[in-house]
Amino acid sequence: MSRWKALPSELDPRARHLVVSLRRLKDHSGLSMQQLAAKTGYSTSSWERYLGGRSLPPKEAVEAVAAVAGEDPTRLLALWEVASAACAGQPADTDDADSTPPPVTPEAPARHRPARAVIVTGVVALVLVAASAALLVARFAGDDEGRARPPAVSSAAPAGAAAPPTVPSYSCRVERVGGQWFAGLSRTQDAILATGQAGAQVAEAQCLLRRAGFPPGDIDGIYGPRTERAVLRFQREAGLVEDGIVGPHTWGALRG
Repeated sequence: MSRWKALPSELDPRARHLVVSLRRLKDHSGLSMQQLAAKTGYSTSSWERYLGGRSLPPKEAVEAVAAVAGEDPTRLLALWEVASAACAGQPADTDDADSTPPPVTPEAPARHRPARAVIVTGVVALVLVAASAALLVARFAGDDEGRARPPAVSSAAPAGAAAPPTVPSYSCRVERVGGQWFAGLSRTQDAILATGQAGAQVAEAQCLLRRAGFPPGDIDGIYGPRTERAVLRFQREAGLVEDGIVGPHTWGALRG
C-alpha cells in the first residue's frame, strides 16, 4: 500500500474528501501509479497531482479510475461535483503534460473549468438576477399602486365596536276602535315610557301625540327631548301631572 504524503493544509475539505476517496480506491486496486496511468490514459505525473491534492482531476479521470477499480462511479462523481463547486475558482486539470504546473491561486482564470460546473454557476447567476429583478418590479409596482390608489376606508365597524343601531321606520295608521285611538303599532294601556327608551310603544305614543296636535318630531320610536317636550305640553293641556313620562293616565288621555 502506498505511503501517501500529507495533503496541503489549504485544500478545501470537500476536495480533500474526493482525494482521500481516490487514494483509497487506488490502494484497493493494488495498482502502482504507472499502472494506473497506463490503464486510465492519464500520465503518472497527472495522477501524482490529482492524488497529491495539487489540482482537481477532470471528471473523465474520476470515471476512468472507477472503471479500472471495478467500482460504481456514482459516489465518486457526486464527490467530484461538490469538490468542483468548492474549487470553482481553480481550473480543473485536463492537460496530460508530464510537467507539474505551478500552484493555481483562486484569482487565476479557470481555463479548463468543468462544463457542468460552468452550467451550474450560470444557472445560479441567472436565478439570482431574475429574483432581484422581480423584487425591484414588485417594489416599484407597490410604490406606484400606493401613489395611484388612496388608502381604502372601511365603513365596517372596528373589531369589538358595537355596530350603529339601525333606526326602524314606523308608519302611523291611526284609527278609532271601541271608542279609543290606536296607531297600529302597540295596544298597550299602561307601559311606562320615559327619555332614553325606544321601540314600537314609543312610536305608538308619538303617533297619538301627533294626532292630538302635539307633534313630537319624526316618528322614529326614540323617546328623545322633542318627544318629552310634546308629552309635557299634552299633559299640561290634559290637566295631568307634568312629569314628561307616559304612564297609564297619559295613555288613557292619548287614547280617549
